Amino acid sequence: MNDPTIFPGAITDVAGLRAGHFTDARRPTGCTVVLCEAGATAGVDVRGAAPGTRETDLLRPDNLVEMVHAVLLTGGSAFGLDAAGGVMRWLDERGYGLQVGAARVPIVPAAVLFDLWIGDGSIRPDAAAGYRACAVADAAPPAQGNVGAGAGCTVGKLFGIERAMKSGIGTASIKVGAITVGALVAVNATGDVFDPSDGRIVAGTRGDDGRPRSATRAIAQGELPQRAVAGMATTIGIVATDAVLTKAQANKLATMAHDGLARTIDPVHTMADGDTLFTLATGAAGRPGDMTVLGALAANVTARAVLNAVRAARGLQDPPLPAAQDLA
Repeated sequence: MNDPTIFPGAITDVAGLRAGHFTDARRPTGCTVVLCEAGATAGVDVRGAAPGTRETDLLRPDNLVEMVHAVLLTGGSAFGLDAAGGVMRWLDERGYGLQVGAARVPIVPAAVLFDLWIGDGSIRPDAAAGYRACAVADAAPPAQGNVGAGAGCTVGKLFGIERAMKSGIGTASIKVGAITVGALVAVNATGDVFDPSDGRIVAGTRGDDGRPRSATRAIAQGELPQRAVAGMATTIGIVATDAVLTKAQANKLATMAHDGLARTIDPVHTMADGDTLFTLATGAAGRPGDMTVLGALAANVTARAVLNAVRAARGLQDPPLPAAQDLA
C-alpha cells in the first residue's frame, strides 16, 4: 500500500520463509501459512486465557522435536485447526518433514482465532483451505488487511460486537546489521488498538458518535460492559528471524515479542482472548545475535504489524463494521 502510515517490510524478508493466504469467498474467514520447508527452530508463548492451538507442547525446550516446517494461523475457532492437516499433506507430498524411521512427518504448529459470528459460522477453514494457502505461498510480501486469517478479524469488542471495528492481518520487518526480524499478526482482539507514538486509538470500541474511543478509559470512569462474550477474540501471530537460535531462545523471543501486543492493544491477554505468538528462527544469517537486541526488535516489529493490520483493513457492510481507513 502507498499509505505512509503503513510500516515497511514483511515476514518474508527473513530468508528461508514463504507465506500464503487462503481467503474464503463465501464469508469473511480464511487461513495464513508461513512455510519453512527446510526446517526452522521454533518457540511459542500463549498469553491469552482462551487459546486454540496445535503442536505447542512439542516446542518446549525439553521436548524432542527441534525443527518445524510451517506455522498456520487460521480463523474458524477450534474447527479451523483442520486446516493444518492440509498443510501437512502439502509438505508430505513434497518430502518435507521430521524423519521418523522410514516415514517423514511434517511438523505444523497452529493457532486459531474466533470469527464464527460473521456470516454462516458453518463455513470455516478446512484441510483444503490449508493446502491452498501452501500452494500460493511465496517469498513476496504477503497481502495485508482482510485476507487469510485476517479476513474475519475485528477489534474493540469489550462493549459488544455492535460497537466493534474491522481489523485484519498485518506484517512488518526490521533489519539491523546482518540480522532481520519480521512479524505477521492477525489482530482479532477484545481490546482497542492504539498508536503508542501518540496514544491515539486507531481502531476499537466505538462510542455513541461512531468514533473509536478507549474502552479501558470508559471503564475507569465507571461505564461497565453489559455483556462480555467469552472466547470471541484472540490475536495470533508469528515473529521470525534469520538469527541462529536454540529452542529455549526461540521461546524467550516469543515472550519478549508479546510486549509489542501490550504496546498496541488495550486490554490485551484477556479472559476472552487466546493471544498466541510463535517464533521461527531460520538461522540463514549464520550468526546468533544478542537476545536482548533481538527481543527489543521483536516487540517493535510486532507492534508495527498490529498497526498495519488495522490500517490495511477494509470495513464490512454486513454486519456493518467500519475500519480505521473508513473513519480517517
